[in-house]
Amino acid sequence: MGVFGRYPREYNPKVHGPYLPSRYYGKPDVSLGQVKVGEVGAWFGRRSKTPEAIWSAVHRGYWRWATKNLHVRQSGFVPFGQAAMAMSIFFFFLLHKERSYHKHCKRS
Repeated sequence: MGVFGRYPREYNPKVHGPYLPSRYYGKPDVSLGQVKVGEVGAWFGRRSKTPEAIWSAVHRGYWRWATKNLHVRQSGFVPFGQAAMAMSIFFFFLLHKERSYHKHCKRS
């Protein structure tokens, strides 16, 4: 309790400076792109799988996206186009069962 909405435990303002929500303040590890195929299992084993860690990863991902696309002086169409595509894909899978019911209908 009390971990959501607070700074990460690893964050130290004297060392890291101003807080950036898109930055990971834990111990740095090899990125997934640099991991060899045989080491993927060990790499996933080192990841924390708690709800707090998952929430933090999603939160950092959102802030990276927002800093790059949304919180700029002239954002343009990119964030809105990406949101529209995400909604389209979501509703495609949401309504897939209703659409697939009509496969047996005769086409003219």
